[in-house]
Amino acid sequence: MATRRDPQTLIDDIGKIEALDPLVAAVTKRVQNATQSSLVKNALSGTWLGHQLHPLLTDITIGAWLSASAVDFAGSDAATDTARRLTALGNIAALPTMASGLADWSDTYGSDQRVGMVHAIGNTVALGLQMASYRARRRGNRGRGAMLSLAGLGVASAAGYLGGHLVFARGVGVNHVAFEDRTSDWTDVAAADALEVDKPLRVDAGGVAVVVVKTEEGLFALSNRCVHAGGPLDEGELVDGCLKCPWHASTFRLQDGRATRGPATIGQPVWDVRVEAGRVEVRAAD
Repeated sequence: MATRRDPQTLIDDIGKIEALDPLVAAVTKRVQNATQSSLVKNALSGTWLGHQLHPLLTDITIGAWLSASAVDFAGSDAATDTARRLTALGNIAALPTMASGLADWSDTYGSDQRVGMVHAIGNTVALGLQMASYRARRRGNRGRGAMLSLAGLGVASAAGYLGGHLVFARGVGVNHVAFEDRTSDWTDVAAADALEVDKPLRVDAGGVAVVVVKTEEGLFALSNRCVHAGGPLDEGELVDGCLKCPWHASTFRLQDGRATRGPATIGQPVWDVRVEAGRVEVRAAD
């Protein structure tokens, strides 16, 4: 009897396709080179927006394509131009959508990157079908244009399923400290003489990892797990009053935890810190 294969099993198999690795490596290198600038990285990651830009843009792209197919099914000759324009809107929106998705994808690893590559390939095929649909519509072949649009929408939906898996099953792009149980009580975490200027110190505050930093300006403390992917901030680099994550270079201002460089899109949780009787104490900031 044949073994039943559910979608999760198929996705797991995709994540094991090592033949994708050369393509993954080549594309990753190009994307990372293109997003070295903080301005570009922040724009595509959504650091300015407060959450990832990619999901917002996918709504525009898929929404336009879906609307075009809905208009096609209405069967009205008067709606021909509307369907064509909606297809064009989706095609145009697909370009920044793909750029933002690649920027997010380039910070993943292993099986997640392989699944993400298939996700990207699927969406590229979908865009090709939608572009062919637009050409057919421009030439007056409404029926062919409608069929190509529907095919493109189907491929985009399958690719979108993979994207949903990465976010909701694998946690790519989610807030990795959203469920930290941060104490509001002052908690003794270290001796004051353990602090060295400009050297991050990892401490434990009731089971939550906190990084304490002593600078010429004073004492600062942030949750130690990077909000973007859980990287250890105590192993990061201090740059102009900010702490840079060693994994993906997300950078956070010590004073208020604000993200100044992506891929992080939200700020790092801030802790109050003080020295009492030679001991370092922290508590979650209000």
